[in-house]
This record gives sequence, structure tokens and C-alpha cells, in this order.
Amino acid sequence: MLASGSSGNCTLIASQRTRVLIDVGLSRREVCQRLSAIGEDPQKLDAILVTHEHTDHVSGLPLLARKFGIPIYMTHLAAPAVAFEGFRPKLETFQAGTRLAIGDLEIDSFTIPHDAIDPVGYSVHSQGIKVGVVTDLGYIPDSIKFHLKGTHLLVLESNHDLEMLKVGPYPWAVKQRVMGRKGHLSNESASEFILRDMDSSTATLVLAHLSEHNNHPELVRLVGRQALEQRGLETRLVVAEHRRQTEVFRF
Repeated sequence: MLASGSSGNCTLIASQRTRVLIDVGLSRREVCQRLSAIGEDPQKLDAILVTHEHTDHVSGLPLLARKFGIPIYMTHLAAPAVAFEGFRPKLETFQAGTRLAIGDLEIDSFTIPHDAIDPVGYSVHSQGIKVGVVTDLGYIPDSIKFHLKGTHLLVLESNHDLEMLKVGPYPWAVKQRVMGRKGHLSNESASEFILRDMDSSTATLVLAHLSEHNNHPELVRLVGRQALEQRGLETRLVVAEHRRQTEVFRF
């Protein structure tokens, strides 16, 4: 994960033959620097998958796609909401729920409950490995639980601590939006999913999309670890941050 948080999101998933980004919420320069730091070349990217049109997921998309001619995949409904600044991208649109094939990656898209135009999560399959990426959602319906079955690496939102949000600086209307059914998952909601529904096949859990104002990485780590210990799982826990990329996860 090159970055994850309320101010910018970008994830690289790569097989031996195929490299894709999920979202580009960083500047083109920052994406290139962070890719270089892990030995990756932006000119070798095969595609960019977009979850939804909010700025923290697409702010760097037009310039990166234009610079390197990278095809962009996003839903039919979301595509018109992104301004491409005077150029025509290589745009592939699809219906939410479609399975995409990009190189040797098979990618399932699925609808998520968020206050955006047709937002989606993704599960990526290659060589017997499954990676799930699901952030920016107010709750986890059964349909998403189904798509996350059999996941080896799961990126799951743990956006805010409820008490920090309630006493924090946001206006009340924004607090209601964040806590709503189309808002963001709290630490408590993420913990509940880990306790009740996370597949025991999950070898690595990355808790992501932390709020800068209403959460803290150590609090997320504590809540996540407690849930895993209560389940008796040996799943590795990592907390993603915005200001630096995570380690490279290899399977």
C-alpha cells in the first residue's frame, strides 16, 4: 500500500506479469517516488482501478494516467464524475459486480455502501492467492462478506474511534455522515467483523483508511490485536498510514 488514509489512497497489486494500482489519491510525483522506493517502475503499470470518485482516491489519477498512458477501469456511473483535464484517457468502464481480467489477474468488483456514485471494492485473484480491498463503507453487508471469503490478504477500513469522532473538530453534520450507513467503518465495526466474520484463511490483515483527526494507529493496532486474540487467530496485523508506504507483502 503506497498510502492509505482520509487524505490519500493508493495500492499496488502485482503478479509476475501484471501490475495494477487501485486508486490514485496522491500526486503523480509522490506515486512515482513511492513506487521507486519499492523497486517498481510506473511505466510498467498495466492498469488503474478506481473504487470511487472522491478526491482522496483520484486526485492524482489524470496526471499519472496521461504521463504513462495507463488504462483506467471504473464503473459506468462513476466515470463521468472524474475530470480528466483536457485529455481522453484509455478508459474501460464496467458494471459494478463485473469480473475483470487484466493480464493474469482476475478481479471481482462489488458494490459497497458509501456516499459516492456507484462505489466498489475489489478482490483480486492470481496463482491461487486472493487479495481483498474494501475501504470507504458505512457497514459490511452479507454480499461483501461473501466476496471476502477465502482471502489471504485483506485490506479493511478502520477509519475512526467513535469517541474521538464525537468530541473531535468536525461539524455535527459531517460526524453524522461518517457514522452513517454510507459513511466509514469505525474501529469497533472493524473489530466486530474480525470477531464474527473474517475468514480464518486470512494470513495478513491490513487495517486502513485511518482518519487523521479521529483515530490513532496505536489505537487501531490495539483494537485489531484484541479481536484477533479473542478469535484465537494468528493472522498478521498491519496498520497502514498515509505518510509512508507499507512493507511489500509477498505470497
